[in-house]
Amino acid sequence: MEPVYRTLEAVAGSIAAGQGVRRRYFGLENIPRTGGAVVAVNHTAYVDFLPLGLGLHRRGRRGRFLVKSELMDVAVMRYLVRHARAVPVDRSAGTDAYRAAVQDLREGELIVVYPESTISRSFELKEFKHGAVRMAAEAGVPVIPTIVWGAQRQWTKGARRRIGRSRIPIDVEFGAPIHFGPATDAVAGTAVLRETMTTLLHRVQDRYPDAPRRADWLPARLGGSAPTPEQALVIEDAEAAEKARLRARRHGEQPR
Repeated sequence: MEPVYRTLEAVAGSIAAGQGVRRRYFGLENIPRTGGAVVAVNHTAYVDFLPLGLGLHRRGRRGRFLVKSELMDVAVMRYLVRHARAVPVDRSAGTDAYRAAVQDLREGELIVVYPESTISRSFELKEFKHGAVRMAAEAGVPVIPTIVWGAQRQWTKGARRRIGRSRIPIDVEFGAPIHFGPATDAVAGTAVLRETMTTLLHRVQDRYPDAPRRADWLPARLGGSAPTPEQALVIEDAEAAEKARLRARRHGEQPR
């Protein structure tokens, strides 16, 4: 893990420097110096893992990311996933990945989880899966609620790509650890986590500079042109149906 991870960190830092990205970190002291923890982070961009990973690096830690198993179909990504010890998750059968993540947490690793599972087109928090709370409670480790904001200006769904030297500010805030006991109800615990992250998201947004009205990377709630959560859900349902149709077509099946 170490040689590949060190290389990835160097590459990520070089990319950020080349783009002139202005990264600001808040709450770094909430990342434990040692021991396991679940880092639960919002998901607004294809590249939001870069500022997050560099933030953990500033604290002297490295995170193991739970990633979609589909990435293993791409040779380069398969190499990176294996050598950076990311945890591929098959959404239709995630038990093995869950068990591996719990064991890693018990052994002192940081596991990075996107509770929303997919990118939010509205840039608001989607509904959360329960895995982050369940694995933290089972492993006896805290959850670190985390917000990355600004990465959606670089590369996301439904907005113009701005990957060049754009000097985009990106803020990352690590919230205070949340401890869930072994008897925690996953549904109730997840509601607490989502509420905490919503408060954290709004605080980060309120502090963030350069937010012109009608911007395509800004939520409708703040005057941006991004779809509302309800509109985004319609788009996502249509995309999911199309993916199912294409998948069934490849396998000669009838879509459900």
